[in-house]
Amino acid sequence: MEPRVLWLLAVVLALGFSSSAGEFVGLSASQCTVPAKDRVDCGYPKVTPEQCNNRGCCFDSSIPRVPWCFKPLQETECKF
Repeated sequence: MEPRVLWLLAVVLALGFSSSAGEFVGLSASQCTVPAKDRVDCGYPKVTPEQCNNRGCCFDSSIPRVPWCFKPLQETECKF
């Protein structure tokens, strides 16, 4: 491959990884705003953020001694 093609491929891959970092697939940001005391465990010991997310759960390791992989809040639909 030409160096230009390799460079373009590297840029595209880097943008793809950076845009997906910190996002929850299929979940809104508000669904993962669960108070620490209300977290319901959804993982297992040493679960990675990716494994947790693949289970449809939220991952936040910023608070010690609470579940880091936890069930998201259920969004409620307003029906008027």
